[in-house]
Amino acid sequence: MGEPKPQKPGKLLLTEAQETPYFHFSKFLKEETDELSPVFLSSCFSLSLYPTLSTSMAAWDLSVNVEDLGPDAPPVTVSVTSDLHIGGVILKLVEKTQIKRDWSDHALWWDQKQQWLLRTAWTLEKYGIHANARLLFMPQHKPLKLGLPNGITLRLRACFSSPVFKTVMGICRMLNIRHPEELSLLRPVEEKKKKKDKDSAEEIYDLSEVPLSSASRPCLYNGMPAHFADSPQMEAIYKMLSVTQPPPAPEVLAKQYRPASVVDKAHINGRWLDSSRCLMQQGIQENDRVWLRFKYLTFYELEPKYDAVRLTQMYEQARWAILLEDIDCTEEEMMLFGALQYHISKVSQLEPQMLSTNAAMDDLESALQSLEVKMEGESSSASEMLENMTAPELNDYLKIFRPKRLTLKGYKQYWFKFQDTSISYFKSKEESIGEPIQQINLKGCEVAPDVNVAAQKFLIRLLIPAPEGMNEVYLRCENEQQYAQWMAACRLASKGKSLADSSFQSEIQSIRSFLAMQKTNSSSQGNAPANDESINTYSLVSPRYHKKYKVKQLTPRILDAYQNVAQLSLTDAVMRFLQIWQALPDFGLAYVVVRFKGSRKDEVLGIAPNRLIRIDLGVGDVVKTWRYNNMKQWNVNWDIRQMAIEFEGNVNIAFSCVTADCKIVHEFIGGYIFMSTRSREKSEILNEELFHKLTGGHEAL
Repeated sequence: MGEPKPQKPGKLLLTEAQETPYFHFSKFLKEETDELSPVFLSSCFSLSLYPTLSTSMAAWDLSVNVEDLGPDAPPVTVSVTSDLHIGGVILKLVEKTQIKRDWSDHALWWDQKQQWLLRTAWTLEKYGIHANARLLFMPQHKPLKLGLPNGITLRLRACFSSPVFKTVMGICRMLNIRHPEELSLLRPVEEKKKKKDKDSAEEIYDLSEVPLSSASRPCLYNGMPAHFADSPQMEAIYKMLSVTQPPPAPEVLAKQYRPASVVDKAHINGRWLDSSRCLMQQGIQENDRVWLRFKYLTFYELEPKYDAVRLTQMYEQARWAILLEDIDCTEEEMMLFGALQYHISKVSQLEPQMLSTNAAMDDLESALQSLEVKMEGESSSASEMLENMTAPELNDYLKIFRPKRLTLKGYKQYWFKFQDTSISYFKSKEESIGEPIQQINLKGCEVAPDVNVAAQKFLIRLLIPAPEGMNEVYLRCENEQQYAQWMAACRLASKGKSLADSSFQSEIQSIRSFLAMQKTNSSSQGNAPANDESINTYSLVSPRYHKKYKVKQLTPRILDAYQNVAQLSLTDAVMRFLQIWQALPDFGLAYVVVRFKGSRKDEVLGIAPNRLIRIDLGVGDVVKTWRYNNMKQWNVNWDIRQMAIEFEGNVNIAFSCVTADCKIVHEFIGGYIFMSTRSREKSEILNEELFHKLTGGHEAL
C-alpha cells in the first residue's frame, strides 16, 4: 500500500482498511484488477480475506443489559447474525422487552471498548462485535450535576454520547449562554468529607425536565428562554443565573481551595475533560458532578443586552479567581476590585435584570446603529481617507531603565519615537534626525503596567524576546496622559499592530478609565462614611490582605475607591470589573508543569490566548515567549506523550507534560488558534469540524 502520508497537526489520515475490520476488495478489484495477477487474486480468495463473499451466516446469541429494566434485571438475550445491523439489534431488544415508551434517545454502549454504537447502519461484523461483548442499552441523555462559576449547582439533562464540545453547546443553549466554544467541563476538586456535617446539605436546582432544543438560539420571552418563564420557580432559577450573587461569607471563602504556588495552579488544568470524547468515555456517570467554566479566555462579542447569564458567570469566575489568589494583582487593584464588588452587590438588589426585555426594540436599535455606521463610512471625504492612511507616530521625552544584576543605575531621559511596532530613542529631540541609540521591536514582547496613581508612578514594564532569554526594560512616563498613549501603543505593538489600528483610541480610553478609578478622591473622603456596617471586608479582598491589615485599615481604603465607581450602573460596573481583570499581566494564563527536551529539571509552561511562555520553576521568571502567529506547526507523539512545536526562524521546542496529559496542552493551543479564526460575519455559525481538527488527536477518531 506504500508509505503513509505525513500527518498534519491534530489530524489523522484514516484509511478505509483502518476504519473497517476488513478490506473492501470489491472496490479494490474494480480499480486495480488490471495490475494484479490471477495467481494473487486466487490466493486472496483462498485465504478468505474477503469474508462477505459467504452467503450464509450462522445465528448466535447476544446478551444486552437494558438499563430501563433495573440494575438487578438479567440481560436480555437476542438471536443475531454477524450481518445484522445495529438498528436491527435495537429493534429486537425493544420487541423483547415489551415496554411501551419512546426509545428514540436510547443507544448501545460497548463496555469493553468504551464506545457508543451510534452508526445504526453498521453491522455487528463491521463493529467487530462477538458473543462475549458486554453491551448496555440506555438513554444517551442523562441527569448531570453541574457546578456553575457562581457556586450554584444545577441538575440537568446532558448528552453522554456526543463529544464534550457538543455537550457543552447543548448546556449553554439551555442556559442562554452565547459562544459556548469559550467554555468547557472539568472535574471538581475533591472535597474532604466531614463526619456528621448536617449543615453541608447543598441545594440543587432541578432543570432535568427542561426539553432539549436543537435551535442555535433559544426563543426569549420577557428576556429569558421560554422554558424559564413557565413558572415562578423557574424564573427564580434564571434570576440566580443572570444576577450576581452576594459576596461570599468569610467562612465560605475560608473553606475554598487556594493554590499556594504555580505548581498548584498547574494541577488544576489537569482536570479539564477531553473535548473530543464523550462523558461516558471519560468515566462520568449519571448524576456525577462536573464544573462548567470559561476555559478559553478570549471573550467574543460581549453584549449586555443578550449576555446576561454569560456576563454574570464570567464576573463570578473572575471574582473567585481574585479572591482565591488564582491570579496576581497589586494592592491598589485589589482595593478597586473590592470596591466594585461592594458596588455591584448593592446595585444588583435595585437592578434585578441586566438586559433589556424588549427584543424587538433591541434589534431595531442595532439595525439603526449599523445603518448609521455605514452612512458615516460612505460620507468620508478623500482628505479624511488620506489622513487615515498616514501612519501616526508618538514623539516625547521618556525615561528608560534597564535593570542589571550587578549595577543599580537609575533612569535616564531620552527623546523617544514610536513608529509602526518599534520604539527608538535618541539623546535629544535635535538628534532624532540621525541614527537612534537603539531601536527595539516590540512585536511579541510582554507588556505589564506598574502604576501607583497616588504616588504619581507611571511605569511600563517590557519583556523583550531575545535569543538568550528575555530583556527587561522599564519606561517611566511623566503623567497620566503620556502613560495612557505610550502604554496603549506598546500593547498594540506587542500584538503586531501599529498606531494606525482602529483600536488605538479605545485602548487609550480604557487605560484612562482604569487610572481614573485608581485615583484617591480626597475631596469625597469627608463625605464617605468612616465605618459602613454593611461592608464586610472579609468577603471583598483575598485572605492575604486580612493577615496584612486590620479591618479598620481596609474599610476606609475600599470605601475610598468606592467613591470613584459609585455612579456606575450594574452593567457598567460588571463590564469595568471584567476589563480590569483582563488587563492584569497574568490574565488568561493556564499553567502546566513540563519537562523540555534536553533539560534535567521541571519547568512551567504558561498557555495564554496569544502566546506560550516558558517560566523558571525555581525563580518564577519568564525565560522565553513564543507567539502563536509565529507558529508553523505542532505535532504530538502519542506513544511517548511528547509535543513538538516549530516556529518561524528555525526555532523548535519539544516537551513532555508532568501535571496534565499532553492532550490537554494540545487542546489549549488548538483551541486558542480556533478562537482567533472567529469573525463577525460567521459569529452565529460555529465550525465544529475545524475545532476538532485543531484540538482532537488520534484518540478522538
